[in-house]
Amino acid sequence: MRRALVVCAHPDDVDFGAAGTVASWTSAGVAVTYCLVTRGESGGDGTRPRAETGAVRQAEQLHAADLLGVAEVVFLDHPDGAVEPTQALRRDLTRVIRRVRPHRVLTWSPEINWDHLPTAHPDHRATGTATLAAVYPDARNPNAFPELHAEEGLEPWAVAELWLADAPRQLRNHCVDTTDFFERRMAALRCHVSQVGADAELADRLLAHFTDTAARYGLPRGRLAEEFQVVNTG
Repeated sequence: MRRALVVCAHPDDVDFGAAGTVASWTSAGVAVTYCLVTRGESGGDGTRPRAETGAVRQAEQLHAADLLGVAEVVFLDHPDGAVEPTQALRRDLTRVIRRVRPHRVLTWSPEINWDHLPTAHPDHRATGTATLAAVYPDARNPNAFPELHAEEGLEPWAVAELWLADAPRQLRNHCVDTTDFFERRMAALRCHVSQVGADAELADRLLAHFTDTAARYGLPRGRLAEEFQVVNTG
């Protein structure tokens, strides 16, 4: 696994849900690309204009990605709060997949996690649905969006693995030991000042969450882990 693509709806999604995993990949020499469907202009406390909020959140995400060693960050500029799994979004994601040619794609589950409803944002689930369609069948199908080949020279590409974050708990089947990367993942998350502010308890809450996750997978006491639903697309 030499190249990975992370697709999420908003700046900060990956840093809340998978930054430790991303840090483990980049530390192992994997080239990671982020694809953000929106710039997060609907986030924040409403004191800034939407365009300014989007610009601030974009800068925060770029800083966070840099701390984790992410090779590239792509913004698709779909409207925050109104993401739908349209043909246009599927084409945009297929374009990114064919250009990056990732062996693994990580995105958000298209299903609702009823154990923690706040993470089941409609944009997250729509992004997951569109990414799933882009991974299979669009990116590998030469008859899907043929203009990408004819006009941009982008050959079809088959992604081997799809990793889904925040899937319903009963569907999660894989964990990544992220103990050694906790400080880096927290540094990346702290870059999102417009979203997390000076939340003094954030690290403690996440530490407890990742400790519990590691314990459920049988990791030794004191280890931390992030978990996913991993799907072989073959």
